[in-house]
Amino acid sequence: MSITETDRLSMVRHPTPLGELTLAASDEAVVYCGFDDPAQVLHRLESAEPKGTVGRTPARHALLDEARCQLDAYLSAGRRTFDLPVDLGLASGFVRQTVTTLAEFTPYGRTATYGALAARLNRAGAARAVGRALGANPLCVILPCHRIVPASGGPGGYAGGTEAKRFLLTLEARDVT
Repeated sequence: MSITETDRLSMVRHPTPLGELTLAASDEAVVYCGFDDPAQVLHRLESAEPKGTVGRTPARHALLDEARCQLDAYLSAGRRTFDLPVDLGLASGFVRQTVTTLAEFTPYGRTATYGALAARLNRAGAARAVGRALGANPLCVILPCHRIVPASGGPGGYAGGTEAKRFLLTLEARDVT
């Protein structure tokens, strides 16, 4: 495992059945879990200035280790939820509102449509805006944007690609039945 360090963050690439995920943590929270390569994540994080003390600390390594462990358990159907401190500093207000609604709105093994989530957010008719917000989710898998699908059927878009989304939906559906 190779950890990339900055003054405020530690980052690691983690192999999963979905492909490699990049995980980034400050001293207090996981700030990123997604498919971008570390250079893209660093660029994205530079302007956000996530919380954390300056210097390299073991707290970040422990958070990354715990995030990796929970992801592995989730992706092998050994866990249904995540218990990690998260920081949505990379998310705009609407993205933050959208992704924090996901777990309660669509529990493990269930799906909902972009339009239904838009209505839940009191933004009826804003299904496309919800789709864009989900596409900007800085904590893929941990905040389950994969559970939102188009009304027309099919999996719809996903940052990790259609196959990754299908994998997650199949995993959850199989584990619930």
